[in-house]
Amino acid sequence: MSTAEREAIEAFRRDVVEPSMTKLVIIDFWAEWCGPCKALTPLLDKVAAAYADKGVVLAKIDTDKNQFIAAQFQIRSIPTVYAMFQGQLVADMTPARTESALRTMIDQLLRQLPITNEEAAAEAEIEPLIAMAEQVLAEGDGERALSIFDQLIELAPDHAAVLAGRIRALVAIGQTDAAEEAIAALPDDVAKLPEISRAKAAIALAREAKPVDDLVGLAAKVAANPADMAARYELAGGQMAIGDRDAAADSLLAMIADDRDWQEGAARQRLLKLFEVVGLEDPWVSAQRRRLSAILFG
Repeated sequence: MSTAEREAIEAFRRDVVEPSMTKLVIIDFWAEWCGPCKALTPLLDKVAAAYADKGVVLAKIDTDKNQFIAAQFQIRSIPTVYAMFQGQLVADMTPARTESALRTMIDQLLRQLPITNEEAAAEAEIEPLIAMAEQVLAEGDGERALSIFDQLIELAPDHAAVLAGRIRALVAIGQTDAAEEAIAALPDDVAKLPEISRAKAAIALAREAKPVDDLVGLAAKVAANPADMAARYELAGGQMAIGDRDAAADSLLAMIADDRDWQEGAARQRLLKLFEVVGLEDPWVSAQRRRLSAILFG
């Protein structure tokens, strides 16, 4: 074995085999003269970068400069793309020539293989803390929720769920201006994430749902005159302003049942905004959606 071959093997062990012990390594066999290789390279770079935080790395093998390695893998045509995990080939990804196909194949492999990485471990540690903060916020204790999210920001300053939770906590304690400033300070790519959209919805709803000085008196007024839809709408807003989502949902659903077209469906639109703020996957929202469906279609 020549010195060049020994060096190629050592480089392959260092750059491909060792990383594959804990990560999914995508091996791209290519050559400078290969047109299809040059077309595929940007897609591989893009997809590998997108999955880097999930334990995926990309290794490129120039078959002209690494003929011995290419021969060991019996490379007969290029581009050839393999996936390696724990030193073993686990998939031939060569047929995947589009971004969608590459992502689909990588997703399948990640579901099947016990791949771990530092970011995934950190995510697993912080998730219960986020859930606790969200529970506190849902129970109406905005001050305590904000305190928890502030601590989480120190641990994960770029975590979208933490950033969004802190913004919604600011809204919950009436600091809507501060919430808007927090969103304005976010990078454009972060501001477009679904978690931040939920926080933006909370701000919009807070701007619309004004606090009521005498909520008990307004409730009595509504009870005495249920036909006063404007008062009922104001009552629902006041209930949302103090974080009583159950009462607000009851008020809005009752309005929809009595007159779904009032003010061009204003009650329904407000209820949908409330759903977005709470979170569309939340069990509470699912229950309220069933009530809404029963009114609209039952």
